[in-house]
Amino acid sequence: MKKNIISTAAGIALMAATFSAQANDPLTLQLKWVTQAQFAGYYAALDQGFYQQAGIDLTIKPGGPDIAPAQVLAGGGADVVVDWLPSALATRERGLPLVNIAQIYERSGMMLTCLKSSGIETPEDFPGKTLGVWFSGNEYPFLSWMSQLGYETTGGDTGVTVLRQGFNVDPLFNGQADCVSTMTYNEYGQVLDGGLTPEFLTLFPYEDGGVATLEDGLYVLESTLEDPDKVDALARFLKATVQGWEWAKENPEAAAMIVLENDDSGAQTEAHQVRMMTEVAKLLSSSEEGIGYLDPAAFDRTVEVLLSSDSSPVISKVPEGAYTHVVYDAMKSLD
Repeated sequence: MKKNIISTAAGIALMAATFSAQANDPLTLQLKWVTQAQFAGYYAALDQGFYQQAGIDLTIKPGGPDIAPAQVLAGGGADVVVDWLPSALATRERGLPLVNIAQIYERSGMMLTCLKSSGIETPEDFPGKTLGVWFSGNEYPFLSWMSQLGYETTGGDTGVTVLRQGFNVDPLFNGQADCVSTMTYNEYGQVLDGGLTPEFLTLFPYEDGGVATLEDGLYVLESTLEDPDKVDALARFLKATVQGWEWAKENPEAAAMIVLENDDSGAQTEAHQVRMMTEVAKLLSSSEEGIGYLDPAAFDRTVEVLLSSDSSPVISKVPEGAYTHVVYDAMKSLD
């Protein structure tokens, strides 16, 4: 009799576990770039079981130079993508209805890193110089900045020459460029590792120049938000994501190690990832609303920067419906 009771209990437990696994909502997250501490919060949430606790079965897909998150989303390869607001708004205006459901980074980490030996001390020294710029959607803030300054980007003594920069800082070391694009949490460290100490460099953070735009945010297709069940799943996903980022911020070294465990390429190093996580933590929201809340004023500033380009505006009009607090508010109701 005792054996039957144990068997019955075990069967009930197995059924409950099976039901629990079946009840989890599957979601796929497409990252903007390769596995690195820029995305530590997602990997930490997965590792610490936050997604599972929220009833989400999450798959994380790394990005890369040949992967456009919006295209993956449009093709059904992901449910949520990490993207920057300028590229998302440009994509939306071209016809793909991306919607920001949560903003992870409150501050921009982008900057131009220039050689002092090039004679560049202020933006007034840019004309006649060669500036390395990332494309694939990352060029929009730069182009708007140059437009505000009144500089053509086709070269000449009164304009700037734009070098299509790869995702490295080689042009600064091989003499191809006077300045290169860097992120505070990534490529700037590569510059320092290459032997160029701060006294040899002039930095132009986009935040300081008033041309910063919102970077890493979470986006879905507009049609996704029409389904209440999907909104509920996204709210639970966001709650776990915020937990993951808060955990990573408090445990930068452990978060870096989790990232390394998920890096199939083997290209990342512990020192670089710890430094990246430390710098990324400075970009996360410290406001009362917390991580995940998109500040409408910050959205408006981004739009203003993008519309300020006279020659080749990133967007041609103020977007409508490009962000929503529906998922954020639903997340808050879970607390």
